Amino acid sequence: MKIGVLALQGAFAEHIATLDRLGVEAREVRLPRELNGIDGLIIPGGESTSISRLMVSFKLRDNIKSLAKNGLPVLGTCAGMILLAKQISDSDAEPIGVIDIEVKRNAFGRQQESFETELFIPALGPEPFPAVFIRAPLIEKVGNGVEILARLADGTVVAAKQKNVLVAAFHPELTNDLRFHRYFLNLVSGQSKQKDRI
Repeated sequence: MKIGVLALQGAFAEHIATLDRLGVEAREVRLPRELNGIDGLIIPGGESTSISRLMVSFKLRDNIKSLAKNGLPVLGTCAGMILLAKQISDSDAEPIGVIDIEVKRNAFGRQQESFETELFIPALGPEPFPAVFIRAPLIEKVGNGVEILARLADGTVVAAKQKNVLVAAFHPELTNDLRFHRYFLNLVSGQSKQKDRI
């Protein structure tokens, strides 16, 4: 299994370190050709506007959209979630649009409003997940076919999945808990088995 990590800006090194701990080969992706041969892709947190512009400059945006539409498992965390959404309520930026959600950027305020919380994610088991929110977005609307994976205590949706696309408003790569990445890798593994059967 080989996982690409978009390495234009943001917390890509932390995702690669997590994959390394899980014994999975990771590849930094900066050019379209580096998307060839990967089994899944992670779009990390960072500055969503900068990542979006760089994706267009390096001709990655349309390639990633096409791969995701054709079933490549993609994980987007924080800024990655914003970029994968169908709509961004507080920005004119055009997202990739491969998961039917509407997001709000910096929904919890600036850096000083960043926080950590114990998040119950049933898909990961009964133990709470230590979720780190840094200038985090939130999911305002969820379309048909989108599975809500996690909410804050006030009901705010902070993680979701639609088919092969998984998103989180928090940073699972900044914790020692590997379960969220394992969940994504299970999605990748399931997609590979499905291809083998076709």
